[in-house]
Amino acid sequence: MNILSKFVQISFILLTITSCSNIDQAKKAENSINKIDLEKHIVTLSSDEFQGRKPFTIGEEKATQYLANSLKEMGIKGAYNGDYFQNVPLVELKFSPDKSITLNTENGELVLENVKDYIAKTPHIKDSVQIKDAEIIFAGYGIVAPEYGWNDYKNIDVKDKIVLVLVNDPGFATQNKNLFNGNAMTYYGRWAYKYEEAARQGAKGVLVIHSTKPAGYGWQVLTNTSGSGISDQAKDLNAKKCALEGWITDNACKSLFEKSGLNFDELTKNAENSTFNALNLNCNLNLTIKTALKFQNSKNVVGIIEGSKRPDECIVYSAHWDHFGIGPIHNEDSIYNGAMDNGTALGAMLETAKAFSKLENKPERSIVFIFVTAEETGMIGSRFYAQNGFSTSKNTVANLNYELLLPMGKMKDVTITGFGQSELDTYVEQAAKEQNRYIINEPFPENGMYYRSDHFSFAKEGIPSLFIKGWQDSRENGKEWAKEQINAYWANAYHKPTDEYNPLTSDLAGIVEDAQLFFKIGYKLANESSFPKWNEKSEFKAIREKSMLK
Repeated sequence: MNILSKFVQISFILLTITSCSNIDQAKKAENSINKIDLEKHIVTLSSDEFQGRKPFTIGEEKATQYLANSLKEMGIKGAYNGDYFQNVPLVELKFSPDKSITLNTENGELVLENVKDYIAKTPHIKDSVQIKDAEIIFAGYGIVAPEYGWNDYKNIDVKDKIVLVLVNDPGFATQNKNLFNGNAMTYYGRWAYKYEEAARQGAKGVLVIHSTKPAGYGWQVLTNTSGSGISDQAKDLNAKKCALEGWITDNACKSLFEKSGLNFDELTKNAENSTFNALNLNCNLNLTIKTALKFQNSKNVVGIIEGSKRPDECIVYSAHWDHFGIGPIHNEDSIYNGAMDNGTALGAMLETAKAFSKLENKPERSIVFIFVTAEETGMIGSRFYAQNGFSTSKNTVANLNYELLLPMGKMKDVTITGFGQSELDTYVEQAAKEQNRYIINEPFPENGMYYRSDHFSFAKEGIPSLFIKGWQDSRENGKEWAKEQINAYWANAYHKPTDEYNPLTSDLAGIVEDAQLFFKIGYKLANESSFPKWNEKSEFKAIREKSMLK
């Protein structure tokens, strides 16, 4: 055997030993994730002491400091020269709209009551907004989607008018698989899009018509948080947005249509077709919204493990720390603890972070852990980070987002919200097989969850993003039982004071597995040189390709 052959053989042996060593240490790190440490985080972060973790309150101070201290104890340094906090300039808006509005319709007066019939907010950063004699237009679903040959604003001028628009999109209403995305909500179905499009059309205001099934949640979920909002400190004071952004119940809307000599059911059915034309209700809206403003920085908490070979490239883990603080009283309780939304996710991400901190050989790419503010009021903290983060979107390999992990025990499935969007599904499938689990699409795509959590902020920047969890198939109790648990959570606890942690009824074994799954996926991504891609039909593919050229 010549010297070169011996060198190659020795190199191969050393490479094999190193590879085996890395696998062993990764498994050891993964196994450090456990129920005891997870539960400590959940109990603390969702306790009454943290007062519902609302931005600008003592709850923010306690939550952000707890998260920063936890990262520090793990030896994970702050991403900003050792500092864990990224300041996010925000403004809190507390609304006082008119208690009622009187509409003079074709068939007499109609009085609508604030909260009971409608919710009125304004994104305009000013102390008072007045709507005077604004005509009301029914604009169907309020969608302009050229790729679907759809334009609800054709043949109508809504400048300085109020538009009423249906929630969700025509695909859900018709259950037609070939219309939009069928039962699965597209971004066109989200209220955020409807606000944006109404503003582009020059409307003075927009009211989304609420109905529980297409919205995915009941009216109380909206009224619980209707009195305030949070915005970034926009230079134009949000003047380009509609002066009125809000909701109206379907029952109130039916009464309005009836008073206007129109058939609500017939017109909403007509709106399911691209041939629909918006129409004027021949009545005007007068409304004043007074707003108390509070300007202040909130905080994202950001820790980093720097990569050993390609530190400028990074994997970003995210979870929002905020919830709704102290709000309307329900059953003698006013603290919106947010145990599942998002205390369990915060605990799981801390456990994943701990696993990475245990590695003897650090990953080749950097790992960023970001706990973001103001998700509940429009994913503002994650959007701010995605646009002003540790690394450019070009060098951000992927985002892995934790949200709404329920303590239902071990699950057979790994539900991918946004299934089919990117090659990240393959990474999930491989890691899931190691846990004897299978991947599956989300059970309620009509709820539009892919557009409702922080991964969406990264996706909008072109960064492949994951939103995953065990959700549909309990190992112990099966699919129907799991479905009952999910439905019970949406109905009884989501955005309510009842979202609390009960150790007697909680089984954290499944969340432990999810945290380990997140570690597996991130570890693999962090030690590769390739970048996962969006799939051909993804609406984010073009954004990524453009960013990679910069």
